[in-house]
Amino acid sequence: MESLQHFLLNCFSQHSGLNSALLYAAILAPLIMGGLLIITDKLPASTEKLLASIGFAIPALIAIWLWSLYNASLGAPGIFNDGGWQFITTFDTGLSRLGISLKLGLNGISAPIYLLAGLVGAAAGFYAFNAKVENPRVYHGLLLIMLAGLMGAFSSIDIFFFYFFHELALIPTFIMLGLYGGRQSRSIALELTIYLTLGAMLSLTGLIVLYVKSGVNSFDLIALTTQLADKPLPENIQNYAFGMLLLGFGTLVSLWPLHSWAPRGYAAAPASTAMLHAGVLKKFGLLGLIQIAAPLIPMGAAHWAPLLMWLALGNVLIIGFVTMAQDDLKQMLGYSSVMHMGYIFLAFATLSTTGIGGAVTLMVAHGLSAALLFMLADMIERRTKNLDLGELGGLVRQAPTLAAFFVVATLASAGLPGFANFWGELTIFTALFGHSKLLAAGAIVGIVISAVYGLRAVSKIFFGEPTEPMSQFLKTNTITDLSAAEKRPAILLIFALLVIGFFPKLITESINAGARRLYADKPVMTATAQPTSPVASTQASH
Repeated sequence: MESLQHFLLNCFSQHSGLNSALLYAAILAPLIMGGLLIITDKLPASTEKLLASIGFAIPALIAIWLWSLYNASLGAPGIFNDGGWQFITTFDTGLSRLGISLKLGLNGISAPIYLLAGLVGAAAGFYAFNAKVENPRVYHGLLLIMLAGLMGAFSSIDIFFFYFFHELALIPTFIMLGLYGGRQSRSIALELTIYLTLGAMLSLTGLIVLYVKSGVNSFDLIALTTQLADKPLPENIQNYAFGMLLLGFGTLVSLWPLHSWAPRGYAAAPASTAMLHAGVLKKFGLLGLIQIAAPLIPMGAAHWAPLLMWLALGNVLIIGFVTMAQDDLKQMLGYSSVMHMGYIFLAFATLSTTGIGGAVTLMVAHGLSAALLFMLADMIERRTKNLDLGELGGLVRQAPTLAAFFVVATLASAGLPGFANFWGELTIFTALFGHSKLLAAGAIVGIVISAVYGLRAVSKIFFGEPTEPMSQFLKTNTITDLSAAEKRPAILLIFALLVIGFFPKLITESINAGARRLYADKPVMTATAQPTSPVASTQASH
């Protein structure tokens, strides 16, 4: 292990310029390949698949490489720049007079999310080769552009480009939902567009307030952090700005009651699109709150934390019970994804290093497990032409591997020990118990709800005798087990969940280091916001 770390550190110190350039390559590779696929209509099918494969593989390989270097450098003194940022590189866009530059880098919080984007992007991309869609060339091209936006957003230090790359990823999302989605996909795409555009505009307003009021004349997050640490904004401005960011980012993350777009959108979207959005793009709003909003305007965060706790509890309990009532598998998974955002919001609202560590860990774990579940749900639908839990049953006989994968994914999502989700939820519960036993009790009830609807789905789909509709279907159709092409992306996600589950320090070391840098030195972040009422004020614990 020590020899591997020594090798990685040598690579880091000798080729840091190259490693910084890889951040550009992770954006440009899928962007260029996606553009080529969209504008060229006479390429052989094998060439189209090769271009798409290159575009999906390069970001994943770069993300793994840079994450390994970041992890290896944690114990090396003097290696980090301000705030734990590494691989910093800047490209002059010609807008420097406005304080806008394409500045990229990774820190302890963003590096694991960047890794998540690369892994889920590869799994979603390679699974897309199995999709039976009209004009797959354009479909793959749009997925690649979406992936380029994700890699850019999660490596941006300049918050203007953080926002810009998010919008770049959203545009193909809307198009793919409208062109390749399921029932009522166009009306759902319109609803999604309205909700997410509104959330994005509110977020942009809050970011502009920070830009204008900080006096630093820059969107550079490092410069903003330095300036606002020395000269914090007045409390009333912090409250206003954080409120705008919470409302905007909260809409993007499906914070209750601004969640209604998410379950319908995920149920109607093509599988790979749902994997990328629910698994990765949704983490944009959470990262914005954790890495930008709360550290820059901590008094605003403390002001809104009590209300956020009650809203997050709505995600866990209200949406949890709604999830239990769903009979459509994809709708159930969509509501489940919304529910799990509540745990992350609860952890964030504690404004503690433990809470932030648990929140980011669960962001990574949820991204992997949600993407896996949406992929497996699509495999079920393609085989049975049905997603109604009341009309399925007994599939374990025809597809035992699919059944095994679905059971694994369900147990991971429920937080079973041995999977990455367990460590995120355990850390969140630890933070909540130290903050409010009432919140902790609500979160524990949510775990029971997750187990109930997850195991119910497993039982209805795979075990027992086939229902009458399924028996009739089997008389005229043959259901096959997973092909090798379907197994590979599923195994990638399961492998990542298990590796992090058994070796959590692979991501938690960098996350904890990042959380300490961002939160431990801010006295207001030790506030204990007891949720006595939705408008309760936070009181400093010491």
